[in-house]
Amino acid sequence: MSLQGKTVWITGASSGIGEALALDLSARDVTLVLSARRADELERVRSRCARPERVHVLAMDVSKTDDAAANVERAIALAGPIDVMVHNAGIGQRAIALDTPLAEDRRIMELNYFGVVALTKALLPSMQKRRTGHFVVVSSVTGYVGTQYRTAYAASKHALHGFFEGLRAEVFADGIAVTMVCPGFVRTEIAKKALAAAGTPNADGHHATEGGIAPEVAARAIGKAIDRQKREVYVGGGEIAGIYLRRFLPGVLAQTLRRVKTT
Repeated sequence: MSLQGKTVWITGASSGIGEALALDLSARDVTLVLSARRADELERVRSRCARPERVHVLAMDVSKTDDAAANVERAIALAGPIDVMVHNAGIGQRAIALDTPLAEDRRIMELNYFGVVALTKALLPSMQKRRTGHFVVVSSVTGYVGTQYRTAYAASKHALHGFFEGLRAEVFADGIAVTMVCPGFVRTEIAKKALAAAGTPNADGHHATEGGIAPEVAARAIGKAIDRQKREVYVGGGEIAGIYLRRFLPGVLAQTLRRVKTT
């Protein structure tokens, strides 16, 4: 599918992969809707885009699921029908399961899973009516491989795979595609913003993330996956091997995960 003339909506667009993807796609003949909670940061990203006049800012909180239908209406009012929905908003975790209050598990699921599902359900009827559309879901390697200190985060990403694999089958006849994106370590602020046990940001960061690939590299790979309507794409370095180990050598992966503390 050529993106020329299409409208792409990106959540979590104020930093990291979302920002890099906005800059990458803005160089093409596309209209963008950028969403995140902070309007000022979205305006900063818009100003960096190649064609800022074709970029619309829609500040919103994805975790407020009751607002999903209204946010879809606002997006369509700004830019017209949405051709590609990039679900990129999310939050990380850096705490062991026993130290994590259930309220924090729920908080992570509300943003990473329920917020995505609510927005998808609100947007889906307009895509079905036009018999075209594409959902691009930024999951994670932990959508396949649960690691220490990320139990709730891994659960939210596993849940996305289950939902969108089923949805892909349901909407295939409607001409709607689903692409799952599984990044490994990418040099973004997700580690510093990840929730520690008390629900506060993990200010210490994470050395593996700091050694990951650049967001621009991830964005280019995602852009190509959108063009080709790929079912799934893995983006990162050697950590991507965990997905294949889980599939072919699960015992080896289990032993490895007991030794590796990715804090």
